[in-house]
Amino acid sequence: MTQPLSPASLKRLASFYPRVWDYNHYYVPSKLRSDPVYSAVVSEIGGSALPVLDIGCGIGLLAFYLRESGVTAEITGCDYDAWKITNAQSMAERGAYAGLSFLAADARTGLPDFSGNVVILDILQFFKRTEQEALLRLAAARVAEGGKLVIRSGLRDDSTRFRITVAGDWLAKLTFWMKSGPVCYPDRDLFESVLGSAGLKVQISPMWGGTPFNNHLIVAER
Repeated sequence: MTQPLSPASLKRLASFYPRVWDYNHYYVPSKLRSDPVYSAVVSEIGGSALPVLDIGCGIGLLAFYLRESGVTAEITGCDYDAWKITNAQSMAERGAYAGLSFLAADARTGLPDFSGNVVILDILQFFKRTEQEALLRLAAARVAEGGKLVIRSGLRDDSTRFRITVAGDWLAKLTFWMKSGPVCYPDRDLFESVLGSAGLKVQISPMWGGTPFNNHLIVAER
């Protein structure tokens, strides 16, 4: 696992965001400091020269974290929330980050042509099962030789953590941070069957960090 960003880097990142809901002083540094998934992604693909496709990129936090961590590969982020894409583009300009592009696109209608490393963080629960399967196949097809598909997702099971995860996603919907509520949570078999049949070697491990959520890291390598 790589070291987290320094307080100075976190402050620098936060300063580039427009002042909406106090991003500058709270959300951005808090999210990047407390969420283990960002350093996990750096650990998995940070040493690769392959370009990165971030599906469901939101306001671009992963892309900027990768840059501040010294990752120089080309990064493309896509998200269906145009407001978040506008914020990501604004931050890229404010920070003078090179090699980043953000586009508004719905993953359910297709992904851009791409070959490299692919990342999907925390969005699969907003898709129907058939849509999850289709998206994973599309994502797997974009993983280059020697590349990885890195996913963070809550897994459906009978644990208390899973029930807390569902409640947290609905809270995000009720507070308007997410435009829709959860539809279908994936299970372990989805990743092993779909990604395995696409020729990827799949590893699944818990990624709870200090949270009560049932998050797991799925790494599929070609």
